[in-house]
Amino acid sequence: MPASPSPRKGRGAASNASGRFESEARVAFDDGWGMPGAEPEPMPLVTRLQVDATRTIIARNNSPDIGFDRSINPYRGCEHGCIYCFARPSHAYLGLSPGLDFESRLFYKPQAAALLAAELSKKTYVCRPIAIGTNTDPYQPTERKLGIMRQILEVLRDFRHPVTIVTKGALIQRDIDILADMAERRLACVTVSLTTLDRSLARVMEPRAATPARRLETIAALVKAGIPTGVLSAPMIPALNDAEMEDILAAAREAGAGAAGYTMLRLPLELKVLFREWLETHFPHKASHVLSLVAQSHGGKLYDSAWGKRAVGYGPYADLLAMRFDRACRRLGLDRRHNEVLDTGLFCPPRAVGTLDNARQQLALPGL
Repeated sequence: MPASPSPRKGRGAASNASGRFESEARVAFDDGWGMPGAEPEPMPLVTRLQVDATRTIIARNNSPDIGFDRSINPYRGCEHGCIYCFARPSHAYLGLSPGLDFESRLFYKPQAAALLAAELSKKTYVCRPIAIGTNTDPYQPTERKLGIMRQILEVLRDFRHPVTIVTKGALIQRDIDILADMAERRLACVTVSLTTLDRSLARVMEPRAATPARRLETIAALVKAGIPTGVLSAPMIPALNDAEMEDILAAAREAGAGAAGYTMLRLPLELKVLFREWLETHFPHKASHVLSLVAQSHGGKLYDSAWGKRAVGYGPYADLLAMRFDRACRRLGLDRRHNEVLDTGLFCPPRAVGTLDNARQQLALPGL
């Protein structure tokens, strides 16, 4: 009979089923030899890092419901382990599982800064804000050792290129010196993702991310340094954290946030199974109710990928959530967006300084 997965300490997903492109499927199976109480919990899962040898660093999109057309992802996979992360299914393209593989088998881009300098130096490049943190978090734990995000920011600063960052990592405070310098010239703004104020819920829902208190502290530190900072109350999960929306926005406003956004839970592809599994493990008494409300907000399905609907849903519950958000923002004086303050007119490739020399040495690309 299929085995019920047991949660692993410090990890979000409980299972590691094969991705949708694999010809063979891994399925946990109870062979009857397990003795009750013999193994109280699974063995700890070690994070493994692997080089991503990509030759380009800026990803482009033309989605009409996304407020940016280019982004950078320094990492693939994310050790934060957020069970709700809509980026999990992307690990299937690497032949890995969107489950535990996504949060324990990470890929990093050591040449990201050099690649970025090369792309920004092309005569055909047209400057528009680059979004970072839209897929996986650039300030996940491994960034403390690798420092790839900081190198990227150094390039953007040197090119006077505007950037927007979304993160739930307190490690962004390390880079306040660069971000404050950029913000003074209207080249940077930050959004801190805050899903809940309940530390116990955060521990099982996003196990290796900064605590809610640390994220509020991060908002305050960024604002104090003069960096435009907002809060992303996301994702709102029906019957789980949605009652906290107003409290989250109020706490962020008190910390200094000037703008706010929200999204509803998104469950594309393999995430449907992973999230249901997580609910039944940690909140079995709420699982059916949560999933019912999610389906009611997506036309009877657990996910609707239609543009303009996928991030906020539709129907009575979703409409009520949107009204609550709008009312709270008006009451608290929070703007809906703050990246309009960014200036693209200052962009200037530093042809006479060391940024391009370093790029040539690292990439050995002729004609830079």
